[in-house]
Formats: sequence, C-alpha cells, structure tokens
Amino acid sequence: MGWMKRAIVAAKRNDPAARSTLDIVLTYPGFHALFWHRWSHFLYRHHWYLLAKMNAQFWRFITGIEIHPGAEIGEGVFIDHGMGVVIGETAVIEDDVVLFHGVTLGGTGKHTGKRHPTVKKGAMLSTNVQILGPITIGENAKIGASAVVLQDVPANATAVGIPAKVVRINGKKVTE
Repeated sequence: MGWMKRAIVAAKRNDPAARSTLDIVLTYPGFHALFWHRWSHFLYRHHWYLLAKMNAQFWRFITGIEIHPGAEIGEGVFIDHGMGVVIGETAVIEDDVVLFHGVTLGGTGKHTGKRHPTVKKGAMLSTNVQILGPITIGENAKIGASAVVLQDVPANATAVGIPAKVVRINGKKVTE
C-alpha cells in the first residue's frame, strides 16, 4: 500500500468525521501538509535546501502546520486538525502515529546533530503536547493533552502532566 493510501486509511480510522476519500484529499490540512512534506523532504535530501524550505513555508502558511523539510515521517501518520503543529528538523515520526493540533516536536537549544524527538510506531500525541529534545516516545505510547515531555516515555505507556510523568504502562497504573 502506498503512503498516500495509508494516509487516507489513517484519517478514516482516526477521525469519525471523515466522510469519504475525496473529503480527506480536498479538505484535510494534515493530509495536505504530509503530502507536500514528501516533496520538501525530497528536495532537502538532494541538497536543494532553499527550495525545500520555501515549499515547506508556503504549505505552513496554507495549512498552519510547520514541518521542517529534514524531518523524517513514516506512513499512515495522521495529523488531526493540525493548526499549530511544529515538527523540527531532526524529528523522526514512525508509521501510524497520531498527532493533534498544537503538538510541538522541538529542540531545546542550539545543539547540533540529533536535537528533536523520535516518535515510535503507533504513538498518540494529544492536543498541545510539547515534546522537547532528542528523546524517544515508545511504540503505542499515549501522551495526554498539554503535557510537556522532557524525558523518554517507554512503549505502551501513558504520560501526562507538566513535566510529563508516566502514569500507566500496559494499561496498569504506575505506583511511585
């Protein structure tokens, strides 16, 4: 299955308001941002940095979703609503991740090298989540709304709060 078909399937799976494929293709800003990010990322990988950034900025203006051309994004990713989403240059988002509006995958300063988060397969990042630095969000992890994540979150965990703390792993409460 191609990445575009997986993006449409992801939208239908994650958004009960999705009425049809045409609806998604024509009206979903997350779909548009991911579609055009593929082109920006291609240009970036081929060292056409200015064109890559110009394309990314144009689509940021149109969709309200800022994705640096260097970010690596897998298939089946779904960005719901999307306004205010920011994805940094060295961020990695694996397959089947769900992001809601206001999510930031950001850095913590002027470091070089890997400085943005890695989000593993199947993770879900709720509204206004801020994930900062070169940390990893594990497979199928869930991050609660408005959490500020400053350290790794293990697979199958739920993290909430400021700063975020793991409150469940594999569906069971974590006791401190």
